[in-house]
Amino acid sequence: MSVRQSLPLVELFRATPATSCLLTLGPLALALGQLLNSYLNGVSPVVAIGFAVVMLGFAAVAMSHHAAEYRLERLESEW
Repeated sequence: MSVRQSLPLVELFRATPATSCLLTLGPLALALGQLLNSYLNGVSPVVAIGFAVVMLGFAAVAMSHHAAEYRLERLESEW
């Protein structure tokens, strides 16, 4: 029986700091920038909030893919 362990985010950031930061902080910065841009330019907040939600969803999916990729590398290196 296999036990699935979740990879702590801290370990992922220690192993690959540049990729992890780009995949988490990049979309977050874009979402916040778009929210600020829509506020300053009077654009509908629905558009900005929709964009922010999509960017946060992208960050979550990208980080989960990155974590799976890292787990696979670790498993292959143990062989």
